[in-house]
Amino acid sequence: MSLTLAKPCLETSPLPWQPMAQSEPRWYAASTQPRHEKTVAKFLATKQIEAYLPLHRKVCSWNGRRAEIDLPLFPGYVFVKLPLEQRIQVLESPSVRSFVSFSGRPAALPDEEIEALKNSLAVRCAEPYPFLQTGRRVRIANGPLQGLQGTILRRKGKLRMIVSVDFLQRSIAVDLEPTDLRLAA
Repeated sequence: MSLTLAKPCLETSPLPWQPMAQSEPRWYAASTQPRHEKTVAKFLATKQIEAYLPLHRKVCSWNGRRAEIDLPLFPGYVFVKLPLEQRIQVLESPSVRSFVSFSGRPAALPDEEIEALKNSLAVRCAEPYPFLQTGRRVRIANGPLQGLQGTILRRKGKLRMIVSVDFLQRSIAVDLEPTDLRLAA
């Protein structure tokens, strides 16, 4: 088994609730204590459990000094690949809280999705971004409507959103990029 710390920059599976062989190694998301993801991934590697922790690079400043640090792309989670019957080895690890589960059963992640994530991070940079869903209040951060607030009506394809903006007691629907939006306070 191996530990994979993904460096920054860089549906044929059964549904999670469908029965599957417990001895077949599958990917699962293990929830960790805050800021313990790297420690958990290293500890699991010492136990011969395959772990994957995708990272992104961030520039931080402390006392006037700049430093680049690698942070988890999915804070609070480490992906592990193992047969479900061996999950107790992960749960007994320090700083591991639980597995992401549905109806009390750990949810298996499709191998194709983990591989796609690994492959894309090998060639492109990524960073965490708030999950924007229909009905969420957002503030427009860029463009001519900067500063106005609205509600996400629907997604238009994968990269665009329709936002209803309350303006002069009238609503208008605007087609915006997700990167132009911030969650409203």
